[in-house]
Amino acid sequence: MNTITETFTLNNGLKMPKVGFGTWQTKPGKETYDAVSNALKAGYRFIDTAKAYQNEQSVGEALADADVDRHDVFVQTKLPGETKTYEGTLADFDSSLKALNLDYVDSYIIHAPWPWAQMGSNHDAENREVWRAMQDIYASGRAKAIGVSNFNSADLENLLTWDGMTVKPAVDQIQYYVGHTQATIVETAKANQIVVQAYSPLATGGLLSSPELERVADQYHVSVPQLALRFIIQNGVAPLPKARAMAHVEANTQLDFEISDADMTMLNRLTDKNGWHPVGD
Repeated sequence: MNTITETFTLNNGLKMPKVGFGTWQTKPGKETYDAVSNALKAGYRFIDTAKAYQNEQSVGEALADADVDRHDVFVQTKLPGETKTYEGTLADFDSSLKALNLDYVDSYIIHAPWPWAQMGSNHDAENREVWRAMQDIYASGRAKAIGVSNFNSADLENLLTWDGMTVKPAVDQIQYYVGHTQATIVETAKANQIVVQAYSPLATGGLLSSPELERVADQYHVSVPQLALRFIIQNGVAPLPKARAMAHVEANTQLDFEISDADMTMLNRLTDKNGWHPVGD
């Protein structure tokens, strides 16, 4: 089996491919349609989008036109961080399903614990109301899993310690890459059987010019992006690379090699002081 179609098992038993294809900053229309089409042709079976990306319709069109059975693709989209009410959550979910032209999504996650214009502000009470709606969506069967994104340990604990919780988040999607692995969040997630997903797995291109990573990649006869993605997978995290050119899309699927324990230890010790997270671990 190809690494990108191997799976992590979520805490509700659902299987999620180990590598997803990200569509952040991919323009709606032809750009998104072509990127997702190329990803599916290259073998990706996990597509990540969000209402905030404004490209759900294009993702849905690519899925509809692909020569791939719907049930073989794990589709994930996100509730806008600005939506912090029960009714608003239900309405936004309905609009995402309509845009995607799907009967269900495999994963529906809260994009952020706060509205983006109020980054770092506290919305614990509102997030519990949102989670109440997320649980109802899950119970309806129209989302096979529910989760969160950009939630730190305190944000996760706010939900996990709430007596209204009946369904744990299945995933937490955070920024994660070599040198920025957010250990405290990952520890909280893993202690609660929450699978971590990694966006910006190449530090938005920042890793590509690293001499240290180039040296290690050369030892395995792979590229820096391939090394960086494999590192994430071996840490038990699911990377979400994005690419537009078919050559890059295909290269990011070639991850069937093993980084040695010694090299993993070295890579896990690297620190990038430019790593972004608004409220820390």
